[in-house]
Formats: sequence, structure tokens, C-alpha cells
Amino acid sequence: MAGKYYEEPVDEYLPQNGNWGYRVSRYELEITYKVASNRMAGRAQIVAVTEAVRDRFALDLSQSLTVSKVLVNGTKAAKYSHQHGKLVITPQHRIPAGGVLELVIQYAGLPKPVRGPWGEVGWEELTEGALVASQPNGAASWFPCDDHPSSKASYRISITTDTPYYALANGTLVRKQTKASQTTWVYEQSEPMSSYLATIQIGQYRKHRIDSPRGSVPMQAVVPPRLRASFEHDFERQPQMMELFVEKFGPYPFEGYTVVITDDDLEIPIEAQGISIFGANHCDGRRGAERLVAHELAHQWFGNSLTIWQWRDIWLHEGFACYAEWIWSEAAGGPTADQLARAARHNLSREPQDIIIGDPGPRRMFDDRVYKRGALTLHTLRLELGELAFWDLLREWTIRYRYGSVTTEEFTDLAGHYSLVPLRPLWDAWLLSEPLPQLPPSGGQADTKSR
Repeated sequence: MAGKYYEEPVDEYLPQNGNWGYRVSRYELEITYKVASNRMAGRAQIVAVTEAVRDRFALDLSQSLTVSKVLVNGTKAAKYSHQHGKLVITPQHRIPAGGVLELVIQYAGLPKPVRGPWGEVGWEELTEGALVASQPNGAASWFPCDDHPSSKASYRISITTDTPYYALANGTLVRKQTKASQTTWVYEQSEPMSSYLATIQIGQYRKHRIDSPRGSVPMQAVVPPRLRASFEHDFERQPQMMELFVEKFGPYPFEGYTVVITDDDLEIPIEAQGISIFGANHCDGRRGAERLVAHELAHQWFGNSLTIWQWRDIWLHEGFACYAEWIWSEAAGGPTADQLARAARHNLSREPQDIIIGDPGPRRMFDDRVYKRGALTLHTLRLELGELAFWDLLREWTIRYRYGSVTTEEFTDLAGHYSLVPLRPLWDAWLLSEPLPQLPPSGGQADTKSR
């Protein structure tokens, strides 16, 4: 095939990402990685169901990786082309709609981040090791995939790397085997996961369990030995955070939670499914990043379990995670959510009023105003509904759509069932208009300390 492969975009925010014609149910990835040379060899087995009869199917895969073989449904090698970040595969025989599409792809190369309007995302070398931070479209930097948040599948990720290094991926460690100078780590992620939330973390780390009350969510840390003492102080209150969020948001959606501290500084922390990644600079011994600890933990509900269908609804991830910071402050004896909301609204009032957070546009979907104004939308809703109805709504939201894909319309429709008055004016003002609305009076509701 000559020229650039093109179809109608799956998502207008990332028109080059995502693919039509199939739904992936399972990825099995075998990654071999040499830390010193940043050399990767990979084998991806992808199981999907076709949605239409097609001559060819496309996957997202960075041009920094070279494909050497493609098999379709176990038959001999299929024809393929790999250009402009699209791996286009032509099966020898047409597959009926609703048929199984099983792909085996062998590839290798020097992985590097994908460049975009949001900087570099995906596979990144550290001083000693590597990390993956793929939001929104960096998954294709290390494996062939349907790289769109609405495409959720189960994963098995196998990492073979040099024995001194610790390797972590999403899910449960099901096997670890050392042969000579290399160790293989195999992880199973059974709950559906979007491609951008799949991660690998490699470094000179030590794992240790985080003490938490009996019967609560298992938590562990993967930390460089030199940062262990600072970590113990800075993240000490994480079990209380987890307990609060389970009370407010409903059951924790995954088997456990792991925090990674890299030996390098990171500009911002990163969420992955069941995992949050912080830089050495976030371990300052003074709890200077505690609001970010709360933010990343909240993403396990809002972003990882409930994942948006389209990137324009990003406020459903970031507004909720930002509001979780305020909820934690309130519960921990700091400023209340109402005080933080009023301060945030004051600060936003001094910024340009030129963003619609319900559809901010691709270049501004990670604008801080989406985060803060999204949180203010939730606070306004809390004041409108009252305490009991607001928290009941959030718990129903996370339980009803657990492991699914969500839209703003689904949230606003559900919220309507908890209100005695129409909420359309609230949504129009906060999500669909540029001018910044006023917050309603607190009325003593949200200023009450969380129990």
C-alpha cells in the first residue's frame, strides 16, 4: 500500500489514533528489554472480534519499532505495511463480521516517546531503567494496539530484562523466573484496561508492603532504597486516603494498588491502571506532594475503572481527581472543600474566560482550567444536591459503570435522578459556556468535615 492510511477519525481530538472494524478483547505482550542499549524486542498476540467484513485492519505502532512478522488466525505470514504510525494488515481470507481476529506481531527497535501537542508521551528512558507514561496516545511507542481510551481489554504482560532490575507492569505478578543474567516477570491484568493505562516500570527498585488495616485494599511500594525513609513519611497517610475514597466513591475497583517512585525527577506524577508513578522530587520528606498522592489514587476510580469514550470528556477524569484532592484536605484537617473551591474560583476568575471544559479542544484538554473548573462543577453539584444525594450519586456512578466507558451525558443523566430541580442550567453554565459562573452559597453543606 502506498501513501498514508486514512479512515474517518475514531476521535476528532486524536484523529490519527484508534481504528475501526474490530474490538480487542485481549493483549498478550512479551517484551525483552536491554537497559544499557534501550533495545526492545517484542511479540504481541492480540485477540479481537471483527465488527465488519474488511479487506484490511489497522493498528497503531510507532515508526521507531520495526515489524518482522505478522500472522493472522494462525495462518502463514500475512501481508502488512507500516507507515505513518499505522500497521495495516491484510488477511489472506476475508473474516466475517463477528469473527475472531487473532494477530501475532513480532517487532523490535529502540523505543522512544511519541511527540505531540502535549509533549512526549510513551516509553521513556531513565538514568537507570525505563518508564511508560502514555496519556493520551503513547501506547503505540512500545506495542501495536488500538490506541484509544474506549478500547478496553485484558492484558498479560511479560517483561524480560537484566537481573539487577525490578520490572513492574499492571495487574498481579503471576510468575517470576531468573535465568543467567536475565529475569522474566509476568503480570496478569484481568480487568479491562485502556491502552494508554498499560505500563512498564523498570529500575533499581525494592518492593515493600504498605501497612494498612486488616481487610483493606492491599498496597505496596516500589522504591529506590535511598528514598525509602522519605517515602515512609510522605506517603504515610495513603491508607487513610484509600479508606476515605472507598467510603466516598465506592469499592476500590482493582486487586491492589502500587506506588512507584523513580530515581529520576518527574515533572508530574502519572497514573496507570492499579499503579501511580511519582518522581524522586515528589519524595521530599515534607509531604509536599500529598495533594498529588490523592489525585493519582482517585484516578483508579475516575479514569481507570471508568474511562471516557472520547477525549473531549476529559473533565470526567481530571475534574473528579482534582476534587478528590479537596475532599482529602477536608478530611485530613486542612482547608475544607468549600474553602478550596472558593479559592480556586477566585484564581480562575483572573484567567482568560475562553475555554469550554465540556469540549476544550485537543490542544487544551490538559489545561489546568479543565481540572479546576471540573472540580468546581462537582462542588456546585454537591451544594445543589446536598451531602447524602451527592455521595450516593458518586457511588452509583462508579458501581454502575465499573470497568466501562463513560460520557458526560451519562453522568448528567444519572445526576438528574438525584435532583428535585432540573440541572440543565448547572451543566450549561459550568461545562458548556466560557464565562466562569459564580459558586452558590455554601449553605453549611460542603463545609462540614467528612466523616
